[in-house]
Amino acid sequence: MPSFVPPVPDERTALLGYLDKQRVGLRNAVRGLDDEQLAKVPSASALSLGGLLKHVTRSERRWVQAGLAGLPLPGLWPIVDFESDFVLTATDTAEFLLADYAACARETEDVLSGVADLGAPCALPEAAHWSARWVLLHVIEETARHGGHADIIRESLDGRTAGTLDAP
Repeated sequence: MPSFVPPVPDERTALLGYLDKQRVGLRNAVRGLDDEQLAKVPSASALSLGGLLKHVTRSERRWVQAGLAGLPLPGLWPIVDFESDFVLTATDTAEFLLADYAACARETEDVLSGVADLGAPCALPEAAHWSARWVLLHVIEETARHGGHADIIRESLDGRTAGTLDAP
């Protein structure tokens, strides 16, 4: 895993680059695990790697799709049951969660490609006091924070951390 985001020509590319770097860390943390390992809760926390991945995906969609783009997200926005973000269902396999996270990343890039000014307000009326820049920075922060959690959980499972694994 490269140590730094490469030099980039503009702020948008830099922010998306930093977000992608954090996503790689999360993907690395679940790399090579089966569905049972993904659901394990090996620490005092109630968090599992699968639950973290599901939550980060849902949070990014809420902020970018609903908040920034103002798109409807039935079942995700408005939030009805926040704790369900962390609860795995039978369909929440490693394959599904990773594919959904990749789809979410593409959706985010699509929305951001249509935002001319990162200082522009969110389209969702109740989020209009935040800008596209703020949303992107918040998603980076959220992803990085949970990436740290994921590292600890993975290390508790098998002694490995995201930095020792290499996910595409």
